[in-house]
Amino acid sequence: MDNKKYYFFSDVHLGLRSREEEKEKENRVVRFLRTIAPDSKEIFIVGDLFDCWIEYRKVVPKGYFKLLAALNEIAESGININFLSGNHDFWLNTYLRDEVGLNINYKLIVKEIDGKKIFIAHGDGLSKGDYGYKVIKSILRSRFNQFLYSLIHPDLGITIAQSSSRKSRDSRDENRHLGYDGMKKFAERKIIEGYDYVIMGHVHKPQMTEIDSSGRKGYFITLGDWIKNFSYGTFAQGNFKLEYWKDNVQTEK
Repeated sequence: MDNKKYYFFSDVHLGLRSREEEKEKENRVVRFLRTIAPDSKEIFIVGDLFDCWIEYRKVVPKGYFKLLAALNEIAESGININFLSGNHDFWLNTYLRDEVGLNINYKLIVKEIDGKKIFIAHGDGLSKGDYGYKVIKSILRSRFNQFLYSLIHPDLGITIAQSSSRKSRDSRDENRHLGYDGMKKFAERKIIEGYDYVIMGHVHKPQMTEIDSSGRKGYFITLGDWIKNFSYGTFAQGNFKLEYWKDNVQTEK
């Protein structure tokens, strides 16, 4: 029997706080990845691994060396790592795919595991309403607008984007929970369509809710974050679990 697991986590937001805090968090995520690698069947990063990732054609944000090296090591060992872009790290080019070895997904992932249909999305923009955010999202994800922005020198462009990302996150944090209900309604529609599990990030709240609607049963999962909860999901032998990473190891120097 294959006892290996599928792992899911989201909303690490590397680069969010001070350099010292982020180094500690990066080391923690690296230890997590290296611990789970031996029994991983596949890994899903469900958005917002970075608090801001803006990738120029020949320039990427400074830092994250240990994390990217650990991800590359795991990918080269033959384990698929799926990176689903979130609302803070949607500006991707080819670096994470070609140099790190991640499978890049821009919108959603549909997967069947052990006979269970799984729908995976970051979760932003799926609620009905919130039209202002959806307009901004379409503008920011426009390839033409990204091309225009890329004409700004990378030092300035990345600095502006990082500052804007922090302000945007802070302004939305208080209302983030309001999006949960809309995401849940979206998940209910997907379960009626035939999905057994709908897995998302975005709201920073680890929660697993059973949905029974129109004769269909399934589960809506939000994975939580690595800012306060250090939560993640595992799927094995037809069952999904929400778990919490307990790490008492001192920060690597």
